[in-house]
Amino acid sequence: MLLAFACNFMVLASYYILRPVRDTIATEYDSQLQLLFTGTFIGTLIASPIYAWLAARVRLNRLLPGVFWFWLANVLLFELLFRLAPGNRWLGGAYYVWFSVVNLFMISVFWTLVSDVFTASQATRLFGLIAAGGSIGAIVGPLIVRVFVRAVGLNGMLIVAAAGFLAVIVLVHLLMREKARLRRSHAAFQPTTLDHDLRGRVFDGFWELLRSAYSRHQAAFILLMTWVNTVAYFLQTDVIAKAFSGQASRAVAVADISLVVNVLAALILLFGLGRYVQRFGVTAGLILNPLIMMVAFVALALSPTLLMIQALQVIRQVSQYAIARPAREICFTVVPQTDRYKTKNVIDTVIYRFGDISAAWMEAGLRMAGLRILGSAVAGFAISVLWGMGARLLGRRFEERRAEQQALLDGSRTAQV
Repeated sequence: MLLAFACNFMVLASYYILRPVRDTIATEYDSQLQLLFTGTFIGTLIASPIYAWLAARVRLNRLLPGVFWFWLANVLLFELLFRLAPGNRWLGGAYYVWFSVVNLFMISVFWTLVSDVFTASQATRLFGLIAAGGSIGAIVGPLIVRVFVRAVGLNGMLIVAAAGFLAVIVLVHLLMREKARLRRSHAAFQPTTLDHDLRGRVFDGFWELLRSAYSRHQAAFILLMTWVNTVAYFLQTDVIAKAFSGQASRAVAVADISLVVNVLAALILLFGLGRYVQRFGVTAGLILNPLIMMVAFVALALSPTLLMIQALQVIRQVSQYAIARPAREICFTVVPQTDRYKTKNVIDTVIYRFGDISAAWMEAGLRMAGLRILGSAVAGFAISVLWGMGARLLGRRFEERRAEQQALLDGSRTAQV
């Protein structure tokens, strides 16, 4: 748990150093965000099959650190290009698309490994604490940006993030080694290994998504969550673009929102979520986020002010990071290993970005119709209602699978005795 906590800390700290660079670039494309979202979706469609192809041919204990090595090299390449061509809009757009594709893979790969290490019952107790490591890292990342961005510039932040990726690679190796050690001493709790590839075909993850009702429920949950996120993201971009003029000021504004969000998320994860899920169940953890967003969008529709929009963004991100993500990741502990590394990747990347692009063009339509804040609030409320219904179905399916998994573990213990 401590290794996973530390690894998530470094992943999110590095992520939140890179994210203000991406979001600052977004403010330069205020009227063309839907194009950047479209480019991101196309990039994700290309990257997902490549990842599946590698997973079918490269041993997992080499693939997992290997992807972080690849992303580290990308960060250093962009740092060099930004120095050679400062202010280039095409390069800025390329970075936006690259980061928006990579950030989902980065977080998905980490949680895939973690869900392959812990059982469902262990995950219910510990995933809140592991997620807290990420939230604390997400506090450190914006603080680093706020303190150093004016001194070293956005380019310098990329060098700092690259150092963070080096630490992630070390921790991934240690976590994989710990999984192997646990398997030698507690084979019943570690039925899978990482010393093999997954074989199969490139599009197995997509086919499993079509075949499995459980996977479809997971995909529906992430799709609806993404629609809510995108509505809030467009509102945030509008506000920051109008309120601040310089890139550094906008980067600080984005980092400040992230700082508030992650302080609150860390407190919830450290002191509340684990006990909440243990007492009320994973289904309650999944449903709570949509319920919070219903209330938030109603409040925004009644009082569409700058302060309320900022409050919505904070509430949305806190509820997602502190409640929805760990509860959703627990649901992947009861699926076969192949589904974790293939189908989960499709859901976390392709489905997520499909939600982005579809919601982005919906927002573009609302803007053309002159319905910005009020129209977005109404759409966000309706989506949150559907999201709550999907969360309830996913939670019920998880509880059924968890009961089956626990029965198998109890049978294995009895056989050993």
